[in-house]
Amino acid sequence: MNSMTFKGYRARIDYDDEDAIFVGHIAGIGDRIGFHADTVEDLRAAFHEAVDDYLETCAKIGKEPLKPYSGKVMFRLRPETHCNIARAAELAGKSLNQWADEALERAAALAENPPPRKQGDGDGDGDGDAGMLFY
Repeated sequence: MNSMTFKGYRARIDYDDEDAIFVGHIAGIGDRIGFHADTVEDLRAAFHEAVDDYLETCAKIGKEPLKPYSGKVMFRLRPETHCNIARAAELAGKSLNQWADEALERAAALAENPPPRKQGDGDGDGDGDAGMLFY
């Protein structure tokens, strides 16, 4: 996934091969805000314009703009998972919140910047004769 950030707002960027354009949507807020352009430079300008227009429109109509996230998350986990992460946090000398914040940040960074894919056939010998892709 590709993304852009401006004024605390982040947008997910995709390429639409059918229309040969880049398409972006602001992530993390309830309002649906999209933009598009033919080039990356124009896409960045369209993203900035979309954020500025959103903030200006909110100000005009007296609406508080939605912020990307508050930092509070509620999870439902299996008891075994809860036990395992609580133990991992304790062994690391951290609170469960600190441990989870760091683990989730690593997972998010990996999702945004996955390692390069390697070719292989899945049998572990590295010969790649079947052309399968692995992460």
